[in-house]
Amino acid sequence: MQILYTVLLYLIQPFVWLRLLLRSRKAPDYRKRWSERYGFCKNKVKPLGILIHAVSVGETIAAIPLVNLLQEQYPDLPITITTMTPTGSVRVTATFGDRVSHVYLPYDLPCAISRFLNTLQPKIVVIMETELWPNLISQLHKRHIPLILANARLSERSAKGYARLGKSMQRLLQQITLIAAQNQQDGDRFIQLGLPKENLVVTGSVKFDIHLSEQQKQTIATLKQQWQLQRPVLIAASTHAGEDEIILAAFKQLLLKFPELLLILVPRHPERFKTVEKLISDQGVNYQLRSQHLIPTHDTQVILGDTMGELITLYGMANIAFVGGSLVENGGHNPLEPALHKLPIIMGEHTFNFRVICRLLSQAQGLITIKSTADSLYQAVNNLLTNPEVQQQTGQAAFQVLHENQGALLRLNNLIKRYL
Repeated sequence: MQILYTVLLYLIQPFVWLRLLLRSRKAPDYRKRWSERYGFCKNKVKPLGILIHAVSVGETIAAIPLVNLLQEQYPDLPITITTMTPTGSVRVTATFGDRVSHVYLPYDLPCAISRFLNTLQPKIVVIMETELWPNLISQLHKRHIPLILANARLSERSAKGYARLGKSMQRLLQQITLIAAQNQQDGDRFIQLGLPKENLVVTGSVKFDIHLSEQQKQTIATLKQQWQLQRPVLIAASTHAGEDEIILAAFKQLLLKFPELLLILVPRHPERFKTVEKLISDQGVNYQLRSQHLIPTHDTQVILGDTMGELITLYGMANIAFVGGSLVENGGHNPLEPALHKLPIIMGEHTFNFRVICRLLSQAQGLITIKSTADSLYQAVNNLLTNPEVQQQTGQAAFQVLHENQGALLRLNNLIKRYL
C-alpha cells in the first residue's frame, strides 16, 4: 500500500505544481521557496535539535507555548518549525523571529524526506495534531528518531476513513513513538486503528494553555488608549467564504437598533482580504482597513482586519466574539482565544474541529450556538447587547472553562523530556 501511495505521489507532482501556481494568483507566496518543499534546506536550519511541525496558523498558535517552554529548558538545542502554508510561515516568523529556524515541511516523497532529515538530523520530532505522512513516519522509525504526535485528535469521520486502510494503517501507527491525545475518545479511536495501548497518553489539549504575554497586554492597552472607544464592539474572526455575507447582513440589521456598534471583520486567509473589502464596500457602510492603522472615528462602522498576527490583539478590543469557519462546513476555529479575553462566544453548528472544546464551553454556558442565518446571528448578538449581565456571565464562563482545563502543556513537556 505504501509503495502504491508513493508512486501516485510522484505521478501527481505536475498537478501539485499547477495547484501551487493557481493558489499563487491570490497568494503570491505560494510561488516561492519550492526547493524547501523537496527537502533542500541547507544553511536554513540548524541540525541536531528539535523539529516541530505545525501545518498552518492554528497549529502554529497551539505550538507557541510549547516552543517557549522548550527554549527555556533547553537553551542550547536549536528548534526548527515547519509548516505547509505561507500563512503558517508568516505566523512563525512574526512570532519567533530568529529564535527558531523555519522551512516548509517537504512533500512526503522518500527522496525529499531523506534529503531533509539528512540535513536536519533531529533528536526528536513533534507533530502538532494529526498529520500522518507515511514516508516521513517510516524514515523516522528506521532512523530511530522519536516521533510524538502532540495535541492529537481523531474525529469519528476521519477514523472511518483511516479504517479502510486496514493493516497498512496499523503498521503505520505502530511506527509512531507516542501519541499524546487531546481526550480519551480520540485516543480510543487511535487504539482501534492499531496503535499499541502503551504508545498512547491522554494529555488534554495544549490549546487551553494560552496566556497573554506582557507585551500583548501592553499592545492591547496602547490600542485601547489610542482608539478611545465608548461603544460596543463585535468581532467576527477567522471568517470563510459564505460567512461574511451573513455577518454583514446581521450587522446592518443590528445597526438599526445599536447605531454605535462597531464591527471588526477578520477573514481567515489573506488572499480573501480584497474580496471581503468589496463585500463591505457594497453594503454602503463606512469602513477602515486595519493595515492603514487609522484611529476609528465616530462614523467608522466596520474595521477590516487585513493584517497578519493581530487577531489576539483585536479580540482584546471587542465585547462579543463570533468565531468563523462554523457557519459553513469548515469545522470552526479556536474559540479559546476570545475566551482568554472573557468574551461571550458565538459560533455556528459546524464545529467538528473543536468538538470537545465547544461541548465544554456550551455546557458551561460560555458558548452560544446559532444557525447559519443572519437572523440567528442577529438574535444572539442582540440578546447579549441588551443584557449586559448575561454578556458578562457568558464571557466569564468561557474564561473559567479555559482556566480549569489548563495543564496539558506541562504533561506534554514531561513526555518530551523522556527522549531528550
